[in-house]
Amino acid sequence: MISHNKSKAWMLAWLIMAGINGVVQTAIAQEYSFPSPSLQSDLDSEDPMSQITSVSQLKDVQPTDWAFQALQSLVERYGCIAGYPDNTYRGDRALTRYEFAAGLNACLDRVNELIATATSDSVTRADIAKIQKLQSEFAHELATLRGRIDSLEARTTELEGKQFSTTTKLSGIIVSGVQGRTSNRGDVNPRDGIKDSDDAGTNINIITIAQLSLTTQFSPRSYLFTSLLYGMGASDPRFTANKVSRNDFFLGYEYPTDNEFIIGDLNYHWLVADNFALMVGTEGVNMAAAFRGPNRVESGATGPLSFFAQRNPILDMGFGHGGIAVDWQFAKRASLQAIYSSNNPGNSDKGNGLFDGNTTTGVQLLVTPTDTIDLSLYYVNNYSSDGCLLTYVGDECLTATSEPLQTNAVGATVTWQISPHITLGAWGGYTSSYIPGQTGSVETTNYMAFLNFPDLFAKGNLGGIYIGQPPKITSSNLPDGSNVPDSLNTGLGRAGGQPGTTTHIEAFYRFQLTDNISITPGIIHIIEPGHTPNNEPVTIGILRSTFLF
Repeated sequence: MISHNKSKAWMLAWLIMAGINGVVQTAIAQEYSFPSPSLQSDLDSEDPMSQITSVSQLKDVQPTDWAFQALQSLVERYGCIAGYPDNTYRGDRALTRYEFAAGLNACLDRVNELIATATSDSVTRADIAKIQKLQSEFAHELATLRGRIDSLEARTTELEGKQFSTTTKLSGIIVSGVQGRTSNRGDVNPRDGIKDSDDAGTNINIITIAQLSLTTQFSPRSYLFTSLLYGMGASDPRFTANKVSRNDFFLGYEYPTDNEFIIGDLNYHWLVADNFALMVGTEGVNMAAAFRGPNRVESGATGPLSFFAQRNPILDMGFGHGGIAVDWQFAKRASLQAIYSSNNPGNSDKGNGLFDGNTTTGVQLLVTPTDTIDLSLYYVNNYSSDGCLLTYVGDECLTATSEPLQTNAVGATVTWQISPHITLGAWGGYTSSYIPGQTGSVETTNYMAFLNFPDLFAKGNLGGIYIGQPPKITSSNLPDGSNVPDSLNTGLGRAGGQPGTTTHIEAFYRFQLTDNISITPGIIHIIEPGHTPNNEPVTIGILRSTFLF
């Protein structure tokens, strides 16, 4: 297990936080546009030449060469011939008129120096006449060359003063899964101990989601992350009653977008200091993206199959879109993350907007007491205008008639790397909610225990076993008519908790076929769906395929 607290590793981990928020914890390392090795070799071949004092220093010039005497005279008499750093002259290389003009200009400068300190045997009248003739013949080229050099110097100065360069990289993920569940009957309308409804969502179907991401690097310490999402298919229909949806079968890559591309991420990341990072944006600012999770394999594309098995549902609360988050590595083995987000920051209608509607404030303390143990503690405060926490797992709508709720939630997650190939983990969570201005409250609990098996049977593969209880209303004493459990039973909404307990059992194995392609078969077994004792168990078979590019 790699420690969270090592500063350089933390900086790199933060820079790849774009991943696919809520769908993929991608890890995209930020790169820069350097020349390829072949191009770099070509650039090296144009290294500046260096002055030589003897023609013998040029290892590719031989006394038998037809131009040997000319080179010898120019080198040893006038000192105006230069060789390449590898002591070659490359005499058979093609010469442009501009290169000739530049070389001639260098020789003229050297000759002028010799004239200024002339001795009788240094420069003859014949030499001077030849030089003057050449200077006259190439006067136009020399003037043009000087003009170009002056222009380049001016433009270089301007660019250095106003330089702004970005690097944008495209990446993407396509996830497609085939799934079907067993036929079963449920006790839902009303919940009175009689199995009165068939599960209508048992047909085999395909769920697909695709994400295209652009990571625009503004500097080594900042980047803009933008993504487009397209999703189709769902595990609907599910058992429903009294507007309370049952989310026991919700999958990690399930995100229908009504056959349209939508903006999944639009957020800016800035490493303000070596140990302090900032994230702000109008899309994709939520706890799943901003909080570093101890469970290193959470990902709807390459990790567990269900949405419940990704992370503690408390950390999905509010389903934030826009807001601000910070990440502070305040000690060698400890960091603190905090976030404020809104589910609908762009809507100015009552019950929406950045400070109204469904808003979430969260904080997480992440510590690594040893190299093999990761522990996170978190607190979340959420305001929901319709009584739904938007966790999409278990009991998430906590009032029967959609009253607003104020919720306080606490939870913890721990993982222990027993060996390089076995990781044991668990989480637990508790929420307490109340209707502002009224008496009473509603409480829920959830838990999960899991085993991950990295590199199981082959490097890059992953196995996992997850067993837990999705959020369950353990008690509800809101005003009569508002309590969900009794509303499902009698429709009266009197005080009380859920009569049963749902148990979620999940097993999967990811075959990593290539660096970019994986296939994940798995099975999910749900006991007492909807926390209802008389609901028949449900078994879901899944085959997920993932392509990264």
